[in-house]
Amino acid sequence: MNCNHFRFIERHRPYRDLTFKFYDDGRLAIIDNDSQSALTPSELKGESRDFYVRQRIAFIKRDLAAKSQRYA
Repeated sequence: MNCNHFRFIERHRPYRDLTFKFYDDGRLAIIDNDSQSALTPSELKGESRDFYVRQRIAFIKRDLAAKSQRYA
């Protein structure tokens, strides 16, 4: 199973250093690199939430394009 890793460091407080793991099957893991704890999308705010939303939309677009090519 493929996984895309992205590191995102917030530029504003609380200055979290996050790793986003987007899996091909749609699963997601968000890790706070400082505390090594898992986060949920609802715990994101500001620019980290914007980053998550942009990446999720890109994933959905890629998935729809792949399915369209496969079944068209």
